[in-house]
Amino acid sequence: MTSTARRRWSRELESEVDGVAFSADGGVLVHGYDPPAGMMWVDDVIPGKCASLDRNTGETIWSSPCEVGYGRGFGAGFGENQDVIVVGPSNQGHRIVRMARADGQLIGVESVPAFDEAEVHADVSFCLSAGKVFAVSSTTLAVLWTRQKDGERYHLLARAGGLLLVVYSNTRTKHYGVLTLDARNGKYLDEAVPASLPAIGNLAATGANAAILTRDLARVLPGESAGKLMIDLAMRDPEGDSLLDTCSLLAFAAETGMVEEPLWFEALSTLPLDDAPEFGIAADAGKLYLVRGAHLEVRDLHTGRRLGDWTVPGLDERVDWVVRDGACVLAEERRISIFELPA
Repeated sequence: MTSTARRRWSRELESEVDGVAFSADGGVLVHGYDPPAGMMWVDDVIPGKCASLDRNTGETIWSSPCEVGYGRGFGAGFGENQDVIVVGPSNQGHRIVRMARADGQLIGVESVPAFDEAEVHADVSFCLSAGKVFAVSSTTLAVLWTRQKDGERYHLLARAGGLLLVVYSNTRTKHYGVLTLDARNGKYLDEAVPASLPAIGNLAATGANAAILTRDLARVLPGESAGKLMIDLAMRDPEGDSLLDTCSLLAFAAETGMVEEPLWFEALSTLPLDDAPEFGIAADAGKLYLVRGAHLEVRDLHTGRRLGDWTVPGLDERVDWVVRDGACVLAEERRISIFELPA
């Protein structure tokens, strides 16, 4: 029977929240903004602010204006030198900012190319737009490398150790796949998942493994695995009609991708696309977290074994969420909560 996750604390905020960051130690970083009366802004970029909340009580440690505001592209995390890294839009174009983790003091700021998605790590921050993928040093704030290639459109990214996985689509066929790049220099290494899928909705990675949410999975599965999927789909329909998976989960080793058999896979829904439920995934410490509405299930990412599941109040209204070491930080529009996920 599914239980309700234990809430460590919940804090109502005066500002609107648009992102959170959380690590194994230290406070919870919250990025937000104050909407004006009437919800009308003069500029496209809304001025931002950052706050650090105590991980045990939710009390505010510090709050500070942030050079990065609310708008196109955003990411946040923690650097190697007791600092906070924030990337996103500003009134002077997209920027990367370093702030002191202890008190929010501004340490450094640099301009970077415009982007739509970002993932911040202690050593490197990775950013992505439709036309390019690039890496920025989280210490010097300098751009380290850029990948641009005709015929490729980029959508999502996730780091798996020394590898960077990038969801892309072929601009001619419109099919989706996953590229593997060297995280240090951006060098192309392989195609982890062939560009044969009609869509890839989510990508998550931890350690040496990764997972995607997709559909019509038989397009990329090797023969025996494709046969298992077809048998599973046929058994779901007592009348024997041919069903399609409209949402599927595929786990694979980041280094070898689909060259060998996938680690595991599962058809999550066979409902028509307009009726299929919305799923989301995140990964941490060898585990995959699968969200459907307010329900959260955790799997072993390597084997697919179920480790636990919970109802998490507010998860279906999430603005952002992060799982680290068995704790889930959940951001709603004006509320931050921490839930325990002991699995």
